[in-house]
Amino acid sequence: LYHIGLKLLEHPNADPRELHVSQWQPYEPGVDNDIPSTVALKAILDYLDRGQLTSLDTSTQIIIAPGYQFHIIRKMITNFHQSESTLLLLVSAFLHGDWRSVYDYALSHEFRFLSYGDSSILIP
Repeated sequence: LYHIGLKLLEHPNADPRELHVSQWQPYEPGVDNDIPSTVALKAILDYLDRGQLTSLDTSTQIIIAPGYQFHIIRKMITNFHQSESTLLLLVSAFLHGDWRSVYDYALSHEFRFLSYGDSSILIP
C-alpha cells in the first residue's frame, strides 16, 4: 500500500494498471522512503474519493528482503519458515537481519515449523 501511495503522489490520476508495484521497486534509487505512511495512504484514499471508488484493483510482485524499509506494520505474527524461503527473507528484513536468534530459540525449544507449526509475534 505504501508504494502504491507513492505512485499516486507522483501520478494522482494514474490508471490502476499503472499502480503495479514491481518486485524490486522499493529498492530502486530515487524511491523516497522518507514520506510518512499517513501521506502515502491518504493519496490512496484521495484517489478512491476522486474516482468514487470503494476498492482499488491493482497488483504487486514485491519481494520483501533485507534492506526493505517497513512503513505501516510495527509487529508481525507469522509461522517459522524453512531456510532459503522468501518468507524467511521477510522475517530477516523485519528483524533487521537478526532472525537467527529467534529461530535458534525456536529450535532449542522444539517449536514446530511450517504451515501447521507454531507461530511467533515479532517485535523488532
